[in-house]
Amino acid sequence: MTNHHLSFEFFPPKTPEGREKLRKTHSQLSKFQPEFFSVTYGAGGSTREFTRDIVFEIQNAGSSASPHLSIGGDSHESVLELLQSYKDAGINRIVTLRGDLPSGMGGAGQLVYANELVGFIREHFGDTFELLVAAYPEIHPEAESYEKDIYWLRKKFEAGASRAITQYFYNADSYFYYLDQCRKIGIEQPIIPGIMPIINYQNLIRFSDSCGADIPRWIRQRLQQYGNDTESVKAFGLEVVTNLCEKLLAGGAPGLHFYTMNQVEANAALCRNLGFSEGL
Repeated sequence: MTNHHLSFEFFPPKTPEGREKLRKTHSQLSKFQPEFFSVTYGAGGSTREFTRDIVFEIQNAGSSASPHLSIGGDSHESVLELLQSYKDAGINRIVTLRGDLPSGMGGAGQLVYANELVGFIREHFGDTFELLVAAYPEIHPEAESYEKDIYWLRKKFEAGASRAITQYFYNADSYFYYLDQCRKIGIEQPIIPGIMPIINYQNLIRFSDSCGADIPRWIRQRLQQYGNDTESVKAFGLEVVTNLCEKLLAGGAPGLHFYTMNQVEANAALCRNLGFSEGL
């Protein structure tokens, strides 16, 4: 399984307890020797300092850390400063995303679209960073159309991105169909499936409703049936997501990117099921 890409995503915790838990999670998951750990960035950069601190901590612990970056309400100067600090720390990969403006800011005239941010980083830092972008097999909730969404993905690649990571999904066919449509308009770059383990039914429904990810009816029904029986939810989730990942890898997906929610157990179990070997 070592020939497949593997990466894990964390969010920056805001409490000392959360930081300590994340250290342990990172230590456990790093045994699977992922290519990198990415760290998310809140709306309008609301977690910018937290993100930077966690990125530096992961990098100092010997792993490759990849910060998420978006421009919402941030000035270009502050983004350039942040990028310079990443360059100085030896960070060589950034996940570039469209920025959501903090509520109440309206159109502040900033760079917002991810392709513009990719171009902005390339303009100021050349090839210092590998730039990854987001892709939406079930289409971004605000997209005008399926075709337009794929057109914007191509724009991100044309601006200098090298790979994409998808929003999570539970229907392998939606990913393979999306790949076909991308290839038809000349997108040849790797598109890595984003994987969300099923740990908690209520949280999953909330996330999915807000980001436009579809939960197939048969999965919803089963999870509803288990209710508060967390062990059954986790066992069913592990089976469903393992099967999904096996299908994706067998069908030619370049690897997997796990949305960990800063949890060890479910993500480690998936990696073991899929044959990702644990180092020492």
